Amino acid sequence: MLVLERQVTVSELMKIERNTFFDDMMKCVVDVGRGLIAVNAELHADLESYLLDQGSDQKDLYGINILDDGEIEYDSLINPPRNREAGFPRAGRYVADPAAREKIEKVVERWLIR
Repeated sequence: MLVLERQVTVSELMKIERNTFFDDMMKCVVDVGRGLIAVNAELHADLESYLLDQGSDQKDLYGINILDDGEIEYDSLINPPRNREAGFPRAGRYVADPAAREKIEKVVERWLIR
């Protein structure tokens, strides 16, 4: 697990650390408040915990997957509480709030060259 400290390409992201968990995607948690992305864990919850330990606010954390073609999947088990807070109680794991997805996209654009 690590927090990106420089811009990377999608191919660099897929091998950012020696041991990665998936061949075709990278699990990430985006902190939309601080503009950070934590990457490379088996579970989004592990990345969420990592960011919380580093001072992130839970309300700002969203789980995503970045696929090896650069596509973003807004799907994670850590997202339902954010959906409920945003007024989308039945949205499940997908980030239902368009404003939140826009914030996530801006943070991803800052750190990932696609």
